[in-house]
Parts: sequence; structure tokens; C-alpha cells
Amino acid sequence: MESLGAFLKSRRDRVTPAGIGLRTYGTARRVPGLRREELAQLAGVSAGYYTRLEQGQAETASAQVLDALARVLRLDDVETLHLHNLARQTARHGLAEPPPEQPHPRALALLESLGDATPVILLGRRGDVLAWNRTGHALFAEHLDFDAPASPRHRPSIPRMVFLDPLTRDLHRNWAELARIHVAYLRLTAGRYPTDARLAELIGELTMGSDEFAALWATGEVADCTVGAMKLQHPTVGPVDVTYQVWLQPDSPDHRLEFYTPDDASSADALAILGGLSA
Repeated sequence: MESLGAFLKSRRDRVTPAGIGLRTYGTARRVPGLRREELAQLAGVSAGYYTRLEQGQAETASAQVLDALARVLRLDDVETLHLHNLARQTARHGLAEPPPEQPHPRALALLESLGDATPVILLGRRGDVLAWNRTGHALFAEHLDFDAPASPRHRPSIPRMVFLDPLTRDLHRNWAELARIHVAYLRLTAGRYPTDARLAELIGELTMGSDEFAALWATGEVADCTVGAMKLQHPTVGPVDVTYQVWLQPDSPDHRLEFYTPDDASSADALAILGGLSA
């Protein structure tokens, strides 16, 4: 899991003095971005306090201080939320085994009511597939058992599939873009659930099993994942371009219902073929 200090340093390294209008008078610099004392001064805190904060030696940081740091570091709304989430972790210690995730009956009823015309997948907080319709399964994982999500021990994990399953990698023509998004969203989730032992295990497994995941994780990027493009090369129906969009579930805010709509007529025809085959 990530620490507040590590995230602050990664964001500090990417902000150049010139980028925020800070004069350096031509002096030699040994850091790629802002120095600690420069960031502290611009945020209105003492250099000693900021140093303790980045080194994990300060017990608390007020919302006002965090917002001031976010302003200087030019964090967006998601990054600022992540910063606050990490700051709240300082008093927490250890990991805990969470109970198996259970899809809410209303989310399952909604998925069932949509039929199989549009691919739909219900995802848990760690990216596990909690449920999918026939077309969603056929589009992304026809090589896996359709009934696998029914068993918490055997649920497909989208992050594992993206980074560790060659068939999933070959499926995505824009794999590099989607991989970056998956890592950035996984970091956001880790900030929300710092004691989740299964989430920590997943991050460790992907770090050890995929050099690409490890490199992306090291960038410190964090982002939400609500809408985007997927360009697929499906083994059965060929090229399929879809837009994914997420419906958050009020009864289970950790869970995300993802819909995939075709971007053009040929993709719509391909999805119709998949729907007929899966039926």
C-alpha cells in the first residue's frame, strides 16, 4: 500500500519551479521538481513540519494544510481526494481480511432486467467480477466459465486478467492505455481501503508478476474510472470498438455496474452476433 509521504514526493517531483513561476536564479538543483522547503513555503507551512509529514513522522495534517499542498502541487479533484485518504491512514496499522463481497439484489435485478443486448459487468471494489450478463462474458472472457462469479473463491479478477492473462492482453488493441487507467484506479481504491488485506495481496501479486504493472505503479498516478474507450480484437467477431461507462450503486457504493455501448455500426453488428451466440 502507498504512504502519504511517497505520494507527496511523487507529486513534488513532477512540479518544476518554472511551471509554477518560481525563480531559481540559475542555481544547480539536485531534485527533479520542487524542493521540500520550496513546497513548504508556497503552502504556508514550516519546512520542518513538511519534512516530518513526508517522512511519516507527523501524526496529523489538517484539511487546510492538505488543500494548500494540493493547490501548490496542482492536484486535480481525484488526486486531492486521494491525498486526504492517505492522510487519514496515519493512525491506522495492520491489514484485515475483509468478508467476501456480495452483489446487492437490486444491482443483480437491474443487470437481469437489461437482458443480453448490451454487455454489462458488475465489478467489486478490487475489480473482481461479481456478475455479468451473457454478452459481457462473451465479449471479455469467453475462455472463462460463465458461472465463475458465483463463487467468491473463483471470481475472475479484471486487474489480474489485464496484466497476467495473455488472452486478455491480446483482446485489447489499446491495452497500454487501459493498463494505465487500471493502475491509477487501483491506487485510488487502495487509498480508500488501506487495511484491505486482499487488496494489498493483489497489488503485491501484480507488482511481482508484471514489470509493466510495477513500472506504472511507481509513477504514483491516481485517477477515477467512469467512462472511456475500449478497442478490442475479439477472437470470434473481430474488431469491436465500445465506450464503457460506470453506474455507481447507491446500495453498495463499492460496486460498479459497467455498460459497454458500440461506437459504430460494425461494432453494433458484432455485439449482436455475440449476443445471439451466447443466447
